[in-house]
Amino acid sequence: MDKHLLTKSKVSNRLQVMLIIGVILLAINLRPALTSIGPIIGMIRNEIGFSNWSIAMLTSLPLVVFALMSTVIPKLARKFTSKRVLMVGLIALTAGILFRSISTIEFLIFGTLCIGIGIAICNVLIPGLIKKEFPSKLMLMTGVYSTVMGISATTASGLSVPIAENWGLGWRFSLLIWIIPAMIALIYWTFISRLRSNHSTVSQPSPDKDSDIWKSPLAWKIAFFMGCQSLLFYIIISWLPEIFIGFGLDQATSGFLLSYQQLIGIPASLLIPLLASKLKSQAWLVVFLNILLIAGIILLLTYQNLIVFFITATLIGISTSGNFTLALLFLSLRARNTSQATSLSGMAQTIGYSLAAFGPMIIGFIYDITLEWKIPLYILIFLGLCSSLLGLKVGQNRYVLNENEVEIKVENRYLSN
Repeated sequence: MDKHLLTKSKVSNRLQVMLIIGVILLAINLRPALTSIGPIIGMIRNEIGFSNWSIAMLTSLPLVVFALMSTVIPKLARKFTSKRVLMVGLIALTAGILFRSISTIEFLIFGTLCIGIGIAICNVLIPGLIKKEFPSKLMLMTGVYSTVMGISATTASGLSVPIAENWGLGWRFSLLIWIIPAMIALIYWTFISRLRSNHSTVSQPSPDKDSDIWKSPLAWKIAFFMGCQSLLFYIIISWLPEIFIGFGLDQATSGFLLSYQQLIGIPASLLIPLLASKLKSQAWLVVFLNILLIAGIILLLTYQNLIVFFITATLIGISTSGNFTLALLFLSLRARNTSQATSLSGMAQTIGYSLAAFGPMIIGFIYDITLEWKIPLYILIFLGLCSSLLGLKVGQNRYVLNENEVEIKVENRYLSN
């Protein structure tokens, strides 16, 4: 009997390690297809002949797909099981990266749609996966997941210009190269999906009603908080290099600053969950992170020189990475079980990306009319203020669907390392 239990324990530990690797591989693929666009968006615009607002479709179109798909994905996961839906997401992502690199406008748009579908599926399912498989390491795994996304996003934005220009391979190959980690993740998760059902890494959630989550005031606040973070993130990765260029910086340095902005946020992605675990409420942590954002933008509006550009990129990087990690945490912390976490994730990303979808296009449209970046920067300040106000509510330790949503203490097992 003891030998049987020991063998079972070894199998369980092996599956845990495999699952950790699987989550890391998923995280690697959730940003490069998006962040690789920003530094070379001007090259694509000039070759294809788009205007500023229309070229922003390459970052806004996936967000529209996120918004449309996110509320459907929990239902698909219940009907076909999460692991099958996750596999479909990885296939769509891989195919999308391939199609987007073909030299026609039609394939460019179709590939972008496929990328949006693939990332949307993974975005929605991963919070529930982490909550189910790592209940005692929720903070740590969310930090690892967010940190790996930050590293891959930084790498993608940092390599885009060198691959396209310095190495002479063009913007198409600069986008196509990210099919490699996508294929690795697809092969790995295909292997995991063949394991016995009693060792399944992505289990089917319990049949909670999706509609219940839409009745929760706290869930709506979390959704709008996610919306603010999504708006800030996608506007910044789309236009920060162009903003710096507008203030007199060259393209290569502007692309480097976008990469640096994401790089400097990586430690925040890992440390913020550990800090959040020590706090009874994360509300004022959200406010502090948004103060950094607002201070950086005000500094940029006041002075324009290389030192200020680096300071602004630093403050924005810490703020956006920290806030995004907290947004991911709230999807798990404010839910009681895997099903609630999946439904809350679907709702929050539906609302959040509905708000974020048109952000880059609106910013591009405003610049086309005004030919200056002051109004877009004022909009970022406004979003930082909205995020702070929402953070005062969603940062309180409550559960969605809890009667009257009274404040309760989060279980210690979710706050352990």
